[in-house]
Amino acid sequence: MITEKTEHYTLPYSLGGLLYTPALNDGIAEKIISRRFPCLRSLALCLEDAICDSAVSEAEKTLVSTLKSLYAHISEKGREGLPLLFIRVRSPEHLMNIHNMLGELEDILCGYILPKFDCSNGQSYAENIMDINSSLRENEKRIYAMPIFESRGVADSTGRISALNSIKKITDSIKEYVLNIRVGGNDLCSLYGLRRSADQTIYDIGVVRDILNDIINVFSFEYVVSGAVWEYFGKTGEPGQWSHGLERELRLDMLNGFVGKTAVHPSQLPVIDKALRVTRTDLEDAVKIINWSSDELGVEKSFGGSRMNEVKCHRRWAQKIKILGEIYGIKNENDI
Repeated sequence: MITEKTEHYTLPYSLGGLLYTPALNDGIAEKIISRRFPCLRSLALCLEDAICDSAVSEAEKTLVSTLKSLYAHISEKGREGLPLLFIRVRSPEHLMNIHNMLGELEDILCGYILPKFDCSNGQSYAENIMDINSSLRENEKRIYAMPIFESRGVADSTGRISALNSIKKITDSIKEYVLNIRVGGNDLCSLYGLRRSADQTIYDIGVVRDILNDIINVFSFEYVVSGAVWEYFGKTGEPGQWSHGLERELRLDMLNGFVGKTAVHPSQLPVIDKALRVTRTDLEDAVKIINWSSDELGVEKSFGGSRMNEVKCHRRWAQKIKILGEIYGIKNENDI
Protein backbone atom coordinates (compact mmCIF):
# COMPACT_ATOMS: atom_id res chain seq x y z
CA MET A 1 0.00 0.00 0.00
CA ILE A 2 1.33 3.44 -0.96
CA THR A 3 0.98 5.86 1.91
CA GLU A 4 1.21 9.64 1.55
CA LYS A 5 4.79 9.46 2.83
CA THR A 6 5.98 6.75 0.41
CA GLU A 7 3.98 8.23 -2.47
CA HIS A 8 6.10 11.38 -2.27
CA TYR A 9 9.19 9.30 -3.10
CA THR A 10 7.88 6.54 -5.36
CA LEU A 11 5.07 8.01 -7.47
CA PRO A 12 7.33 10.33 -9.53
CA TYR A 13 9.25 7.23 -10.67
CA SER A 14 6.13 5.17 -11.40
CA LEU A 15 4.92 6.62 -14.69
CA GLY A 16 7.11 4.49 -16.96
CA GLY A 17 6.27 5.38 -20.53
CA LEU A 18 3.61 8.12 -20.40
CA LEU A 19 1.42 7.26 -23.40
CA TYR A 20 -0.11 10.24 -25.18
CA THR A 21 -3.41 9.95 -27.02
CA PRO A 22 -5.57 12.73 -28.49
CA ALA A 23 -8.58 13.48 -26.29
CA LEU A 24 -10.64 12.90 -29.47
CA ASN A 25 -9.87 9.17 -29.19
CA ASP A 26 -13.36 7.88 -28.40
CA GLY A 27 -12.24 4.25 -28.08
CA ILE A 28 -9.54 4.70 -25.46
CA ALA A 29 -11.74 3.98 -22.42
CA GLU A 30 -12.62 0.49 -23.65
CA LYS A 31 -8.98 -0.24 -24.45
CA ILE A 32 -7.88 0.88 -20.99
CA ILE A 33 -10.56 -1.13 -19.22
CA SER A 34 -9.76 -4.26 -21.26
CA ARG A 35 -6.05 -3.74 -20.58
CA ARG A 36 -5.25 -3.82 -24.26
CA PHE A 37 -1.80 -2.27 -23.87
CA PRO A 38 1.01 -4.13 -22.06
CA CYS A 39 3.08 -2.02 -19.66
CA LEU A 40 0.62 0.89 -19.66
CA ARG A 41 1.35 2.65 -16.38
CA SER A 42 0.26 6.20 -17.25
CA LEU A 43 -1.86 7.86 -19.93
CA ALA A 44 -2.18 11.47 -21.10
CA LEU A 45 -5.39 12.61 -22.77
CA CYS A 46 -4.13 15.50 -24.87
CA LEU A 47 -6.12 18.65 -25.60
CA GLU A 48 -3.14 20.65 -26.83
CA ASP A 49 -0.83 19.94 -29.79
CA ALA A 50 -2.64 16.72 -30.70
CA ILE A 51 -5.87 18.69 -31.30
CA CYS A 52 -6.43 21.38 -33.94
CA ASP A 53 -7.80 24.65 -32.59
CA SER A 54 -11.08 24.13 -34.41
CA ALA A 55 -11.63 20.72 -32.76
CA VAL A 56 -11.03 21.64 -29.12
CA SER A 57 -14.72 21.79 -28.20
CA GLU A 58 -15.36 18.36 -29.70
CA ALA A 59 -12.27 16.96 -28.00
CA GLU A 60 -13.49 18.25 -24.63
CA LYS A 61 -16.85 16.50 -25.13
CA THR A 62 -15.06 13.25 -26.00
CA LEU A 63 -12.79 13.69 -22.98
CA VAL A 64 -15.79 13.97 -20.65
CA SER A 65 -17.36 10.87 -22.22
CA THR A 66 -14.10 8.92 -21.78
CA LEU A 67 -13.78 9.93 -18.14
CA LYS A 68 -17.43 9.06 -17.45
CA SER A 69 -16.83 5.53 -18.75
CA LEU A 70 -13.70 5.14 -16.66
CA TYR A 71 -15.37 6.69 -13.60
CA ALA A 72 -18.24 4.18 -13.83
CA HIS A 73 -15.81 1.27 -14.17
CA ILE A 74 -13.68 2.42 -11.25
CA SER A 75 -16.73 3.04 -9.06
CA GLU A 76 -17.93 -0.52 -9.68
CA LYS A 77 -14.72 -2.54 -9.88
CA GLY A 78 -11.91 -0.35 -8.54
CA ARG A 79 -8.90 0.95 -10.42
CA GLU A 80 -6.51 -1.98 -10.02
CA GLY A 81 -4.61 -2.53 -13.26
CA LEU A 82 -5.59 0.85 -14.71
CA PRO A 83 -3.01 3.53 -15.56
CA LEU A 84 -2.49 6.85 -13.86
CA LEU A 85 -4.57 9.38 -15.81
CA PHE A 86 -3.53 12.88 -16.84
CA ILE A 87 -4.98 15.63 -19.01
CA ARG A 88 -2.76 17.89 -21.06
CA VAL A 89 -4.38 21.31 -21.19
CA ARG A 90 -3.58 24.27 -23.41
CA SER A 91 -3.06 27.20 -21.01
CA PRO A 92 -3.61 28.27 -17.38
CA GLU A 93 -7.09 29.51 -18.30
CA HIS A 94 -7.90 26.26 -20.05
CA LEU A 95 -6.75 24.34 -16.98
CA MET A 96 -9.42 26.02 -14.84
CA ASN A 97 -12.05 25.59 -17.54
CA ILE A 98 -11.41 21.84 -17.61
CA HIS A 99 -11.31 21.65 -13.81
CA ASN A 100 -14.72 23.34 -13.60
CA MET A 101 -16.09 21.21 -16.42
CA LEU A 102 -15.12 17.86 -14.90
CA GLY A 103 -16.56 18.12 -11.41
CA GLU A 104 -16.42 14.72 -9.67
CA LEU A 105 -14.81 13.14 -12.74
CA GLU A 106 -11.59 14.86 -11.66
CA ASP A 107 -11.44 12.36 -8.78
CA ILE A 108 -10.02 9.67 -11.06
CA LEU A 109 -7.24 11.91 -12.40
CA CYS A 110 -3.69 11.84 -11.12
CA GLY A 111 -3.08 15.32 -12.48
CA TYR A 112 -2.67 17.82 -15.28
CA ILE A 113 0.14 18.31 -17.78
CA LEU A 114 1.09 21.96 -18.22
CA PRO A 115 2.60 22.70 -21.67
CA LYS A 116 5.13 25.38 -22.52
CA PHE A 117 5.65 26.17 -18.85
CA ASP A 118 7.97 29.16 -18.49
CA CYS A 119 8.25 32.58 -16.88
CA SER A 120 5.37 33.95 -18.95
CA ASN A 121 2.71 31.58 -17.63
CA GLY A 122 4.25 29.54 -14.81
CA GLN A 123 2.91 31.67 -11.97
CA SER A 124 -0.63 31.48 -13.35
CA TYR A 125 -0.33 27.72 -13.73
CA ALA A 126 0.98 27.46 -10.15
CA GLU A 127 -1.81 29.57 -8.68
CA ASN A 128 -4.43 27.51 -10.50
CA ILE A 129 -2.94 24.22 -9.30
CA MET A 130 -3.03 25.54 -5.72
CA ASP A 131 -6.65 26.68 -6.18
CA ILE A 132 -7.64 23.25 -7.52
CA ASN A 133 -6.05 21.47 -4.58
CA SER A 134 -7.44 23.89 -2.02
CA SER A 135 -10.94 23.11 -3.29
CA LEU A 136 -10.56 19.36 -2.75
CA ARG A 137 -12.59 17.75 -0.02
CA GLU A 138 -10.86 16.82 3.24
CA ASN A 139 -8.74 13.65 2.96
CA GLU A 140 -9.15 13.59 -0.82
CA LYS A 141 -6.02 12.84 -2.84
CA ARG A 142 -4.10 15.72 -4.35
CA ILE A 143 -4.14 16.69 -8.01
CA TYR A 144 -0.59 16.77 -9.36
CA ALA A 145 1.02 18.96 -12.00
CA MET A 146 3.64 18.03 -14.58
CA PRO A 147 5.13 21.15 -16.21
CA ILE A 148 6.65 20.71 -19.66
CA PHE A 149 9.70 22.76 -20.61
CA GLU A 150 9.57 23.29 -24.37
CA SER A 151 9.29 26.99 -25.19
CA ARG A 152 11.75 29.50 -26.59
CA GLY A 153 11.93 31.13 -23.16
CA VAL A 154 13.54 27.94 -21.89
CA ALA A 155 15.67 27.31 -24.97
CA ASP A 156 17.27 30.73 -25.56
CA SER A 157 20.93 30.40 -24.59
CA THR A 158 21.32 34.09 -23.73
CA GLY A 159 19.20 33.82 -20.60
CA ARG A 160 18.51 30.13 -20.17
CA ILE A 161 20.07 29.53 -16.76
CA SER A 162 18.46 32.66 -15.35
CA ALA A 163 15.09 31.65 -16.82
CA LEU A 164 15.36 28.10 -15.49
CA ASN A 165 16.18 29.36 -12.02
CA SER A 166 13.21 31.72 -12.15
CA ILE A 167 10.98 28.85 -13.27
CA LYS A 168 12.32 26.71 -10.44
CA LYS A 169 11.22 29.31 -7.92
CA ILE A 170 7.72 28.89 -9.32
CA THR A 171 7.78 25.08 -9.21
CA ASP A 172 9.25 25.20 -5.71
CA SER A 173 6.21 27.21 -4.57
CA ILE A 174 4.02 24.20 -5.46
CA LYS A 175 6.62 21.47 -4.96
CA GLU A 176 4.21 19.18 -3.10
CA TYR A 177 2.04 19.10 -6.23
CA VAL A 178 4.78 18.75 -8.88
CA LEU A 179 4.99 15.07 -9.78
CA ASN A 180 7.49 15.26 -12.65
CA ILE A 181 9.33 17.79 -14.72
CA ARG A 182 8.93 16.90 -18.38
CA VAL A 183 10.79 18.11 -21.47
CA GLY A 184 9.27 18.70 -24.90
CA GLY A 185 11.91 17.21 -27.16
CA ASN A 186 10.02 17.70 -30.42
CA ASP A 187 9.02 21.27 -29.56
CA LEU A 188 12.61 22.14 -28.69
CA CYS A 189 13.81 20.59 -31.96
CA SER A 190 11.15 22.48 -33.90
CA LEU A 191 12.50 25.81 -32.67
CA TYR A 192 15.61 25.12 -34.77
CA GLY A 193 13.95 23.21 -37.63
CA LEU A 194 15.58 19.94 -36.54
CA ARG A 195 14.42 16.32 -36.30
CA ARG A 196 16.28 13.15 -35.33
CA SER A 197 16.00 9.95 -37.36
CA ALA A 198 15.24 6.51 -35.93
CA ASP A 199 18.95 5.68 -35.64
CA GLN A 200 19.84 8.96 -33.91
CA THR A 201 19.11 10.20 -30.38
CA ILE A 202 18.10 13.54 -28.94
CA TYR A 203 21.65 13.78 -27.57
CA ASP A 204 23.06 13.84 -31.13
CA ILE A 205 21.37 17.23 -31.64
CA GLY A 206 23.88 19.44 -29.89
CA VAL A 207 21.75 22.54 -29.35
CA VAL A 208 18.92 20.50 -27.81
CA ARG A 209 21.33 18.37 -25.78
CA ASP A 210 22.68 21.55 -24.19
CA ILE A 211 19.16 22.64 -23.19
CA LEU A 212 18.45 19.24 -21.64
CA ASN A 213 21.74 19.32 -19.73
CA ASP A 214 20.86 22.70 -18.25
CA ILE A 215 17.38 21.49 -17.23
CA ILE A 216 18.93 18.51 -15.46
CA ASN A 217 21.52 20.75 -13.83
CA VAL A 218 18.89 23.07 -12.34
CA PHE A 219 16.08 20.64 -11.51
CA SER A 220 17.33 17.10 -10.90
CA PHE A 221 18.62 17.85 -7.39
CA GLU A 222 15.00 18.06 -6.21
CA TYR A 223 12.74 16.73 -8.99
CA VAL A 224 12.40 13.66 -11.18
CA VAL A 225 12.90 14.79 -14.79
CA SER A 226 11.45 12.62 -17.56
CA GLY A 227 13.07 11.98 -20.93
CA ALA A 228 12.00 13.47 -24.26
CA VAL A 229 9.35 11.86 -26.46
CA TRP A 230 10.39 9.18 -28.97
CA GLU A 231 8.38 9.54 -32.18
CA TYR A 232 9.17 6.26 -33.99
CA PHE A 233 7.23 3.04 -33.46
CA GLY A 234 6.19 -0.27 -34.99
CA LYS A 235 4.13 -3.32 -34.14
CA THR A 236 4.19 -4.40 -30.51
CA GLY A 237 6.62 -7.27 -30.05
CA GLU A 238 8.33 -6.71 -33.39
CA PRO A 239 11.66 -4.93 -32.85
CA GLY A 240 13.20 -2.92 -35.62
CA GLN A 241 15.29 0.15 -36.23
CA TRP A 242 12.76 2.21 -34.26
CA SER A 243 13.13 0.07 -31.13
CA HIS A 244 16.93 -0.12 -31.35
CA GLY A 245 17.04 3.67 -31.57
CA LEU A 246 14.67 3.97 -28.62
CA GLU A 247 16.80 1.55 -26.57
CA ARG A 248 19.90 3.59 -27.32
CA GLU A 249 18.22 6.85 -26.33
CA LEU A 250 16.86 5.28 -23.13
CA ARG A 251 20.38 4.24 -22.12
CA LEU A 252 21.52 7.83 -22.62
CA ASP A 253 18.46 9.15 -20.77
CA MET A 254 19.32 7.13 -17.68
CA LEU A 255 23.01 7.96 -17.93
CA ASN A 256 22.22 11.68 -18.08
CA GLY A 257 19.71 11.71 -15.23
CA PHE A 258 16.32 11.36 -16.96
CA VAL A 259 13.84 8.79 -15.64
CA GLY A 260 10.84 7.71 -17.72
CA LYS A 261 9.79 8.66 -21.24
CA THR A 262 6.92 10.13 -23.19
CA ALA A 263 5.46 7.60 -25.64
CA VAL A 264 3.28 8.11 -28.71
CA HIS A 265 2.42 4.46 -29.44
CA PRO A 266 1.70 1.37 -27.30
CA SER A 267 4.51 -0.58 -29.01
CA GLN A 268 7.01 1.69 -27.26
CA LEU A 269 5.80 0.88 -23.74
CA PRO A 270 7.43 -2.55 -23.21
CA VAL A 271 10.76 -1.16 -24.47
CA ILE A 272 10.58 1.72 -22.01
CA ASP A 273 9.47 -0.51 -19.15
CA LYS A 274 12.34 -2.92 -19.77
CA ALA A 275 14.86 -0.06 -19.77
CA LEU A 276 13.66 1.05 -16.33
CA ARG A 277 14.41 -2.31 -14.76
CA VAL A 278 17.63 -2.55 -12.78
CA THR A 279 20.33 -5.20 -12.79
CA ARG A 280 20.77 -7.58 -9.87
CA THR A 281 24.25 -6.11 -9.31
CA ASP A 282 22.91 -2.56 -9.10
CA LEU A 283 20.05 -3.54 -6.80
CA GLU A 284 22.28 -5.51 -4.43
CA ASP A 285 24.75 -2.64 -4.30
CA ALA A 286 21.97 -0.11 -3.75
CA VAL A 287 20.52 -2.04 -0.82
CA LYS A 288 24.00 -2.49 0.67
CA ILE A 289 24.73 1.25 0.41
CA ILE A 290 21.37 2.27 1.91
CA ASN A 291 21.83 -0.18 4.79
CA TRP A 292 25.53 0.63 5.32
CA SER A 293 26.60 -0.78 8.68
CA SER A 294 30.30 -0.06 8.99
CA ASP A 295 31.29 2.69 11.45
CA GLU A 296 34.81 2.82 10.05
CA LEU A 297 34.94 2.09 6.33
CA GLY A 298 33.12 4.19 3.74
CA VAL A 299 34.06 1.98 0.78
CA GLU A 300 33.44 -1.65 -0.08
CA LYS A 301 33.58 -4.02 -3.05
CA SER A 302 30.38 -4.32 -5.02
CA PHE A 303 28.16 -7.37 -5.34
CA GLY A 304 30.24 -9.62 -7.60
CA GLY A 305 33.41 -7.69 -6.80
CA SER A 306 33.73 -5.76 -10.05
CA ARG A 307 33.61 -2.16 -8.78
CA MET A 308 33.90 -0.06 -5.66
CA ASN A 309 30.93 1.31 -3.70
CA GLU A 310 31.39 4.55 -1.78
CA VAL A 311 28.60 5.21 0.68
CA LYS A 312 28.84 9.01 0.51
CA CYS A 313 29.19 9.25 -3.26
CA HIS A 314 26.62 6.65 -4.24
CA ARG A 315 23.78 7.10 -1.74
CA ARG A 316 21.50 9.17 -4.00
CA TRP A 317 22.12 6.74 -6.86
CA ALA A 318 21.30 3.85 -4.53
CA GLN A 319 18.02 5.38 -3.43
CA LYS A 320 16.91 5.81 -7.04
CA ILE A 321 17.97 2.28 -8.02
CA LYS A 322 16.10 0.77 -5.08
CA ILE A 323 12.88 2.58 -6.02
CA LEU A 324 13.18 1.56 -9.69
CA GLY A 325 13.85 -2.03 -8.69
CA GLU A 326 10.75 -2.11 -6.50
CA ILE A 327 8.58 -0.70 -9.29
CA TYR A 328 9.96 -2.30 -12.46
CA GLY A 329 11.89 -5.33 -11.26
CA ILE A 330 15.20 -6.85 -12.32
CA LYS A 331 16.63 -7.29 -15.81
CA ASN A 332 19.44 -9.41 -17.21
CA GLU A 333 22.91 -7.93 -16.86
CA ASN A 334 23.27 -7.81 -20.67
CA ASP A 335 19.97 -6.04 -21.32
CA ILE A 336 19.73 -2.28 -21.82
